[in-house]
Amino acid sequence: MMKTTPSPQLKTLGSREGNRAEPVEIWKARNFIHEHSDEELSLTQVAKAVNISPNHLSEKFKQVTGVNFVEYIARTRFEKARGLLHNPNLRVNEIAFAVGFQSLSQFNRAERPRILLTSVFGPYAQDDEHGSRAINPMELYHNQVTRVQGPFSLRMFHRSWGIMLIQANIEAPCTLLDFPTFDRFLEETRNNRYDIVGITGITPNVRKVETMCRLVREHQPLATIVVGGHVANIANIEDRLEVDHVVRGEGVRWFRRFLGEDENKPIRHPRIYSGLGARTMGIPISEKPGEVAATLIPSVGCPLGCNFCSTSAMFGGKGHFINFYKTGDELFGVMRELERDMKVRSFFVMDENFLLHRKRALRLLELMQEHGKSWSLYVFSSANVLRSYTIEQLVSLGISWVWMGLEGKNSKYTKLSGTDTLSLVRTLQSHGIRVLGSSIIGMEEHTPENIDEAIAHSVSHDTEFHQFMLYTPVPGTALFAEHRAKGTLLDPECRNTADIHGQLKFNFRHPNIPAGMESEFIIRAFTKDFEVNGPSVVRMARTTLQGWKRYHNHPDKRIRSRFIWEARDLAVTYSAALWAARRWFDEQPALRQRIDTVLRDIYRHFGLRARVAAPLAGRYIHRQLQREDERLRAGWTYEPPTFYEKTNQPTADPEEVAVSAGLVAATQPSAAS
Repeated sequence: MMKTTPSPQLKTLGSREGNRAEPVEIWKARNFIHEHSDEELSLTQVAKAVNISPNHLSEKFKQVTGVNFVEYIARTRFEKARGLLHNPNLRVNEIAFAVGFQSLSQFNRAERPRILLTSVFGPYAQDDEHGSRAINPMELYHNQVTRVQGPFSLRMFHRSWGIMLIQANIEAPCTLLDFPTFDRFLEETRNNRYDIVGITGITPNVRKVETMCRLVREHQPLATIVVGGHVANIANIEDRLEVDHVVRGEGVRWFRRFLGEDENKPIRHPRIYSGLGARTMGIPISEKPGEVAATLIPSVGCPLGCNFCSTSAMFGGKGHFINFYKTGDELFGVMRELERDMKVRSFFVMDENFLLHRKRALRLLELMQEHGKSWSLYVFSSANVLRSYTIEQLVSLGISWVWMGLEGKNSKYTKLSGTDTLSLVRTLQSHGIRVLGSSIIGMEEHTPENIDEAIAHSVSHDTEFHQFMLYTPVPGTALFAEHRAKGTLLDPECRNTADIHGQLKFNFRHPNIPAGMESEFIIRAFTKDFEVNGPSVVRMARTTLQGWKRYHNHPDKRIRSRFIWEARDLAVTYSAALWAARRWFDEQPALRQRIDTVLRDIYRHFGLRARVAAPLAGRYIHRQLQREDERLRAGWTYEPPTFYEKTNQPTADPEEVAVSAGLVAATQPSAAS
C-alpha cells in the first residue's frame, strides 16, 4: 500500500481545549490515527493501542477534539488526500484508497474536494503590467467586429462558457468566479479554502494566469492548480506556471476522470444566455425573457482544421471534434429544456461548424417540424457546407444568423473552394438570413500594393457584421508550427503575448508587409467597411425586412411565425434607430441615402405606426448617440460584472447558490450605468 505523510493541516484537527493540557490518552490516540490512517481503523483497535476502554475513548475524544472518532479519522485521511492531489500521476480514486478510504463513495461522503473555477481577473480594457490592453477588451464584437463604429458599435459580454460547462457536469462542490477583479480574486483565495483551483485564459492573458497561480500558491499552498483554455496551447506552459496540471482540450471529461467520477455520463447543458450588458447607440438592449438567445453547445472543435484556427487546434486539429450531443434527438431534447427553463425561442449555437454534422441537423429539422417549433438559430458554418443545403432547408431549420469565414480574395482554403461568396451572401440575405463575414488581413499574398483590393473585396460582401483579423500564428496551430519551422516567428517561446490577439500586430516576419504597417491595414479595413456599408444596425434592419417581406405570409405557420417575431422591432425600434442614424450622417450623402432607402421601405410596409414612431423615438436615440459619443471621446470603457455561483454545496444557502434554478445572476452592477 502507498504510504503517505501527514499534511501540515492536520495540526488544525487537534485539541479544542486551548491552552489546557490535552489528556495524554487522547494525544496518543490522535497520533496513532495519524500514523495508521491508511489502514483499517476501529474504535476498539485504537482504544487497545492507548490502553483505555472504547466507551471512554469515544466520549472523551469528542469532548477534546470537537468531532467524533469516525469523523476525525475521515478528516485526517482527507487532509492527507489533499496533499496527494498535486501528484499528476494519481487519480482521485487512487488517492482515496492510498490514504485509507475503503471506497470512493466513502471518500466522497467524508468530504468531496472543494473546487474553484475562475476566469482571469480584470479590468480588461486598459493597458497594464498583467497583459490587459485597451485595444483588447472583454468584448468580442467591439474588439473584432464593430471596433470603429463609435457609438454605433455593439457592446456586449459573453460568459466563460467552458468553465460553466465543467461546473454543471461535476458532482463535487464547485464555486465559479467569472470576470473577477484582482481584489475579488485575492479575497476569494484568502478567505475560502479550496482543494482544486481551475483557471482559464486566452494566450494574451498568460501573465494574468501566472499571477493567479502565484497567488493561489501563496494563499492556498495545499490546493491543486489546474490551467486550461487557449493558454494551454502554449508549448511547455507547465514550465512557466506554478501549476499541477495543464488541460489541453475538453475539460469536462478531464475533471470527471480526475475526480473519480464517471467521465462518460451524459452532458448536462448549463443555462447560459448568449450575451449580457448589450447596448448600442448609447441604449441598453432589452434582456427581458425571450429577448436574449440561449447558448447551445452541441460540439467543440472543427474537423476542417484551418491552419490558423486555435479553437480547432485546441480540440485535436484537422479531422477531430468532440460531440456532446451526437443525434438530433438528443439536441432537440436539450433545446426544449432550455426553452422551458429560460423562456427563449432563439439559440446561439456555439459549434465551430454546426451544419457540417448533416444527419444531426436534418433530424433536428424533422423534430422541429413535427413539434411546430419556430426557433431561430445563430450558427457558425463554412461556405461550402452552407451550399450543401437548400435554402428551403436553411429557412425551415430556423437559420437566422450565419457566422461565415470569407478569409480573403483568392483564398485557397478547401471550405471556400468553388464558392462564389458574394452570390452566397446575397442569397442568404434575400431570405432574411443575416451574415457575419470574417476576413483575414495579412495573408501571405498580401502586399502594400494589393491590400486595398483585398479590403475592397471583403467590404463588397456588405454583410451585417464584418470581422477582420490579422493573419496570426497562434500557439498550438499548424500555422504556428509552420512559422516555427521556417524560423520566422518573432517570439517563438511566447514570452510576450499580450499584443498577439489579432488586432494589433503580427508575431511573425511577413514576406511582403513591413513590420508595423499591419496595424494601419486592419484599421483601414474596419474603416472602409463602415464608410461604405454604414452602421451594422442599418444592415440588420435591411435584411430583417427582406426576410419579413418574403415570409410573413408563408403558408407554413411555423416559418411565418418566426419571421414575424424576428421583425417585431422594425416598426418602432428600428425605424427610430434609422431616423437617428440618418440624422447623424446628415453630411455624408451616400450613407444618408443608404439609410433613407431602408427607412422608407419600413414606412411603406408598416405605415403610420412607423412614420410616427421614427421621429418621436428617433430624437431620443439621437441624443443618446451624442452622449455615447462624448463618453467614448472622454475615454469611457466597458467592463463586465463579476459572477459568483456555487453548486453542490454541503449546506445550500439560497442566497449563495446562484445557479440553483439553472440560471445565472451577476453579483455586481453592470458597468453600463
